[in-house]
Amino acid sequence: MRFATRPSLLRPVVSLLCAGALAGLLTGCVTVPDRTSDRAPGGHPSAARWQPRPGTAWQWQLSGRVDTRVAVPVYDIDGFVNSAAVVRRLHKSGRKVICYINAGAWESFRPDRGAFPASVLGRSDGWSGERWLDIRRRSVLRPIMAARFDMCRAKGFDAVEPDLTDAYTNDTGFPLTAAHQLAYNRMIADLAHERGMAVGLKNDLEQIPDLVDDFDFAVNEQCAEFDECPSLSPFIKADKAVFHVEYSEPKRTFCPIAKRLGLDSMRKRLALGRWRSPC
Repeated sequence: MRFATRPSLLRPVVSLLCAGALAGLLTGCVTVPDRTSDRAPGGHPSAARWQPRPGTAWQWQLSGRVDTRVAVPVYDIDGFVNSAAVVRRLHKSGRKVICYINAGAWESFRPDRGAFPASVLGRSDGWSGERWLDIRRRSVLRPIMAARFDMCRAKGFDAVEPDLTDAYTNDTGFPLTAAHQLAYNRMIADLAHERGMAVGLKNDLEQIPDLVDDFDFAVNEQCAEFDECPSLSPFIKADKAVFHVEYSEPKRTFCPIAKRLGLDSMRKRLALGRWRSPC
């Protein structure tokens, strides 16, 4: 994740509005089978799990009231802030919905902040109210993340976008290695698959060759700005969508690259509100 342009801090204002979100969950997960393979790479049934393919337009809105009128088949929205009613509304109009959660950092503005023991909280990730997690402590973090994934499933989300899955490349305060990250990311993928949801690999470009079989799609920020887009090709070759955004690169620069590689790309403002300008 690029600290200079990471948009995640722009969601606390709306996140504070849902301090009681966990108490009011509704049941009923909606999934539509797009692939019919018998088993996922992790050993979990995949016949009923959504699998987005390259060429799937999307909307990513993490701030403000979700505008459900954008004419795209996929929405990626904050899992805590948005209710089951929002997910149902999107489903009724034929959309698939991805549940954004933070898997790599503690956030002081989330309703489950007290579930994290102090021993797993590291240095600030550069944003107010956020601290890196010690991903080596999988036995501690697994039930917390499982509860978040249960929330996503109960609200009816089709998939999960876990953020900050490349902690080992950052100054977290813990001696994290690539092996720790691989084990943690596979745990995250398993949690989603066990609940019948698809899961996306967020950034973590260096580990794509090792993780492409474990994840159902990729979400990337700024690969064009940093000349990294070819690293996402393993997902495209596996017939898995790559949902990509740029914040400062002009479309005339990154859209030709995105189209050549098969990425589903758009330009967004850092606030990640309704506005989007797709390729």
